[in-house]
Amino acid sequence: MPEFCIVEKADHIMTVRINRPERLNALHPPGNAELGEVFDDFDADDDMWVAIITGEGRGFSAGNDLRYQAEGGERVPMPKGFGGLSSRFDMIKPVIAAVNGVAMGGGFEIALACDLIIASDKALFALPEPKVGLAALAGGMNRLPREIGPKRALGMMLTGRHVPAEEGYQLGFVTEVVPHDDLMARTREWADMITACAPLSIRASKDVAYKSLSMASLQESMEYEYDSIEAMTNGEDFVEGPLAFSEKRAPNWTGKPRR
Repeated sequence: MPEFCIVEKADHIMTVRINRPERLNALHPPGNAELGEVFDDFDADDDMWVAIITGEGRGFSAGNDLRYQAEGGERVPMPKGFGGLSSRFDMIKPVIAAVNGVAMGGGFEIALACDLIIASDKALFALPEPKVGLAALAGGMNRLPREIGPKRALGMMLTGRHVPAEEGYQLGFVTEVVPHDDLMARTREWADMITACAPLSIRASKDVAYKSLSMASLQESMEYEYDSIEAMTNGEDFVEGPLAFSEKRAPNWTGKPRR
């Protein structure tokens, strides 16, 4: 059983709760390594199609556990990055961040590494590392300018200021803001909307969207041969979807290749 998070699996959805509420879910290297293993398991589990990550207690994650670092705590390799997500570039299954409070530093970087951010109206976001002589090295400095543009991103990064959920929505890095008490129910609705779609189609959509951002031209991105597209077109659901539509019934997705 995980020590620093709570994991639940049901209906093709894995829900992960960071479980260090006594430190506002700040993460230390052992916690990051454990989350890396949790998301390795999610990626390898054919029955899991969508993941949700949130925090126990009153915060999502306060980021790096500076007290643990100052006390000379154990250093553990974390090849998948902060929260087991920030350096994970090969997973094409979707992940949703349900931000229930403070998402600072590495906590914000976990959320930025997710595909959707559903935020409580009590959520706060920041990259405050420069205030303590550090920098957002887990992808914050790289992802935020790509998501909202350099001028808006630098307005956060060069000040370390706290940004409330509604402003995050206006800036463009938050997908939806919901009343605090409705956060998990609404996040589950988003996950259910995703699982109502063909899983290989969802993975191809995520894969192409992100890979296209790194390509020099629209033409190159459209002509590139994506493995995820090949997997989709060779899957059972590529036949099941049109068949279900023609028969006026709900599709029975499997996410499996044709035999």
